[in-house]
Amino acid sequence: MYRLFVAIRPPRSMRDILLAHMGGVANARWQTDDQLHLTLRFIGEVDRHQGEDIAAALGGVHHPRFTITLDRIGQFDRKGRIDALWVGVTPQEPLHILHNKVDRALTRVGVAPETRSYLPHITLARLGRLAGGIDSFVEGPAVPAVSAEIGEFCLYESTLGHEGAIYTIIARYPLG
Repeated sequence: MYRLFVAIRPPRSMRDILLAHMGGVANARWQTDDQLHLTLRFIGEVDRHQGEDIAAALGGVHHPRFTITLDRIGQFDRKGRIDALWVGVTPQEPLHILHNKVDRALTRVGVAPETRSYLPHITLARLGRLAGGIDSFVEGPAVPAVSAEIGEFCLYESTLGHEGAIYTIIARYPLG
């Protein structure tokens, strides 16, 4: 079984800014450079044959290149407890359109359609119960509004391990 998702790998200039901005939250599990991505669609576990169908279907997704800009820091909570810190991007419209195209392609090969609303973001840290100093991070210095052209999206495999997830790009799909 393969655990798959579709995402954009931020360009080096954007990843460098994000990595430099991380820190100051006790017991946070900060993402590494290899883990930084902007999810378009989580797929989940599939067998080899469905994985091949997914890879082929994504090859039929056509979308123009577009530019994104790092925006604000945000947080997700689960059951009243903050469990992730992230940075948003603007504009969101081209990402929503690409997300919908990816979702339709996946639905055609048997992947259930996405039911959650889509919020384009790049996860910076995962937080456990002992994390502290979150308010000062969220309300602290803004992430610089770095912009970058997006020229491709990728199919990733996620392998869960003791040190966190390992993300491997298994296919790249050019935009334009």
